[in-house]
Amino acid sequence: MSATVVPLPPNSSSETTDFLRRMASMVSGRNGEILLRAAALIESLKQRAMSAERLFHEQQEENKRLVDLREATALASEAMVSQIATLGTQLAEVTAAAAAERAAFDAERGKLLGLMQDAESHIGKLTTELDGLRASVDSFNDTAVSVPLEVLRLARMQFDVLSAGFARKGDVISEAMSEIGGFAIDQALMAKKADKA
Repeated sequence: MSATVVPLPPNSSSETTDFLRRMASMVSGRNGEILLRAAALIESLKQRAMSAERLFHEQQEENKRLVDLREATALASEAMVSQIATLGTQLAEVTAAAAAERAAFDAERGKLLGLMQDAESHIGKLTTELDGLRASVDSFNDTAVSVPLEVLRLARMQFDVLSAGFARKGDVISEAMSEIGGFAIDQALMAKKADKA
């Protein structure tokens, strides 16, 4: 299962933080501090998102490396199976040719059986390693980079505070923008609860 990375829209967060800082310069007291903290939080979240995207690309490269390794392991396994088939053919030829020399045949047969057991043991180890690599790839595909819920809840509270402040001042547009931002965070929190259920 692969994840799709959507790049951040250019300058959207800087426009938002510039707007919040301008608003903070127009209001005084606690509301101004809250706006400045919201701008700082947005910048921090943008940096974290960029780091997460960078980490995702690094993990994607690692995943590609693991897939290449798995393919190489599969080729090596096929070569071993071919070698076992060759050894089996040689064993049959030795059996037909050694009817007169049973003791020598038994010694040669023991050696060939030992080689076959080693080859089967090696194939078993390669199969176990391949299964481990597959499980590693599957577990990587099931993971996702996320924002801690505490940060989302804090941002949600900030939108509530902003909305209430704008409502008291009669700024309907800013109040609506704050409520929309809070609603978007509520949607993300509800989606997370639905995933856990």
